[in-house]
Amino acid sequence: MVREISAGGVVIRKGKGGWRMAAIELPLALATGAPRSTKRAAQRPKRVIALPKGLVDPGEPPLETALREVREETGLTAVPITKLADIKYVYVRSWGDGERVFKIVSFYLLRYHSGRINDIVPEMRIEVKRAFWTLFEEAPALLSYKGERDIARLALEYLKSKPDT
Repeated sequence: MVREISAGGVVIRKGKGGWRMAAIELPLALATGAPRSTKRAAQRPKRVIALPKGLVDPGEPPLETALREVREETGLTAVPITKLADIKYVYVRSWGDGERVFKIVSFYLLRYHSGRINDIVPEMRIEVKRAFWTLFEEAPALLSYKGERDIARLALEYLKSKPDT
């Protein structure tokens, strides 16, 4: 089984109406993997909302990966607050070799520093359809993947326990 190590971030920003979190919407082709059958293609596909994350480059610390991926996928720069947790899961590649992959993703809570949401280079549009702010309290219900919903809940708990973050 192949092993992949990734890192990502929960970027937060306090604004009118409370805390907001940066999220990304994946392009349909990336979200679905393999092409759909003709019968299913007629159905409207569900959008996939996720946290920014990506593979750790050789020799790169996971926190640096999280900050890089946030910048590349959202257009934002952020500063670290704390490591939230690692999530682990197995998936089967829907491209190439169809290999089973054991994946570990380290997630960090990050505070917005600068940049404009969705201000990303055109080449990144193959990975990110759009980046946007959402109310932080709504994030767990909005995110498509269970592990990421759990991470968002953990981040919310952290903020509630340390409101001066």
